[in-house]
Amino acid sequence: MAYNYHVPVLLQASVEGLNIRPDGVYVDVTFGGGGHSREILSRLGPNGRLVAFDQDPDAQRNRPGDERFIFIDQNFGFLKNNLRLKGFRQVDGILADLGVSSHQFDEADRGFSIRANAALDMRMDQQRDLTAAQVLNTYPEEGLHKIFGIYGEVKNAKTLARTVVTSRLSAPFTDIDGFKAAIGSCIPKGKTHKYLAQVFQALRIEVNAEMQMLEQFLEQSAEVLSPGGRLVVISYHSLEDRPVKNFMARGKIRGEVEKDFFGNQQKPFKVITRNPVEADEAEIAANNRARSAKLRIAEKI
Repeated sequence: MAYNYHVPVLLQASVEGLNIRPDGVYVDVTFGGGGHSREILSRLGPNGRLVAFDQDPDAQRNRPGDERFIFIDQNFGFLKNNLRLKGFRQVDGILADLGVSSHQFDEADRGFSIRANAALDMRMDQQRDLTAAQVLNTYPEEGLHKIFGIYGEVKNAKTLARTVVTSRLSAPFTDIDGFKAAIGSCIPKGKTHKYLAQVFQALRIEVNAEMQMLEQFLEQSAEVLSPGGRLVVISYHSLEDRPVKNFMARGKIRGEVEKDFFGNQQKPFKVITRNPVEADEAEIAANNRARSAKLRIAEKI
């Protein structure tokens, strides 16, 4: 069952946030186990359409047999062009559930989990060339320092980067256990799990170009949404949440709001959620991943 692949977080709140019209066109840009997609399809009439994106080949096994459903085997960073190839210039709603699916963590050989030994891979799209091993074995110390500090928010990122560069002189990094052993001296006492989770997050974000893809997706979402269309995004850490919040509020990832000739602000969205929607205690008890989830909704002006 697809729900074992990944339990959808904030399912009802996110799908209700789309404000679905039965005959509308909607996009689930992070299909995964298909939980959100199935809920959207249940609210569409015979003339409605749902387009789903996912670059993970494992996700394709969860596709529903529904003639209203269209699957695109691509990263959501290429939203606009792929929608146009399928004949959709504008859509009525877009849903994004960011982060790694439970399935990817559970599949030990993918290299996402800190609990099992596997090759240092971490690619969501197996067609990509860059792996975590290549990052660790080839990036200069300064580059590693930046990744660990910015993407992992690791406190001793500089020391960690130096340790990695020194260690790889003896032998290249190939697997998770070898990497964990090599950086053992950098891990604060009693904080092994949290520290490794931050380090692995940093590597995963770099390998999959997650921040670049997120920014591309947000910018393109403003172009493809019809007036009144909704953008619904669930994020799991501040690195993701910050650009989402900024883009919904200002129409830009960074910098000031654009203004027209007369000084009027040119904002593509009206923010629906002044504060992010978060999971209640019951959902957190049933699915621990929901603890850090933040749901934001905006409407195209």
